[in-house]
Amino acid sequence: MMKAQLNAYEEKMKKTLDVLAKELAAVRAGRATPAVLDKITVEYYGAPTPLNQVAAISTPDPRSLAIQPWDGSILKAIEKAIQVSDLGINPQNDGKQIRLNFPPLTEERRKELIKGVSKTGEESKVALRNIRRDAIDKFKAAQKKSEMTEDELHEGEEKMQKLTDKYVKEIDGMVAKKSKELAEV
Repeated sequence: MMKAQLNAYEEKMKKTLDVLAKELAAVRAGRATPAVLDKITVEYYGAPTPLNQVAAISTPDPRSLAIQPWDGSILKAIEKAIQVSDLGINPQNDGKQIRLNFPPLTEERRKELIKGVSKTGEESKVALRNIRRDAIDKFKAAQKKSEMTEDELHEGEEKMQKLTDKYVKEIDGMVAKKSKELAEV
């Protein structure tokens, strides 16, 4: 029984890492990647739709993105969505597609992004610790109901701590890699 529970908690921890990886991919590090547009949604037939579902996004060169909507009528909506986002880039609309030119990062913006990456990493660690706490609470409740021995409880707590340590270390690595990438650009 405990093995299945541990696997379920490990899955939750893996999902936390996946979320962090997506969030870090959306942080632009001087070169244009379509991932920076992942959080942008466009009003399409009355429903908020992710930008990558209504347009083809390409990188003609390392410092720019081209957005080619499949339906030309939403060009203005795409432009507006980008303007109100936190990207900080002014879209250029030529009537057929939208171009985004990414300026080189300033030192100040770079430090801001690194700080944001660290904060996101900390939030992910908090999420991991919450998963660990929930697991240990469940184990203690099971032990109180005599569904688990004290030794099993202790073993479960140890394994949860090891899992938490493993994933915290992975988060630290991901954050360090992204911070280094931002610092070097």
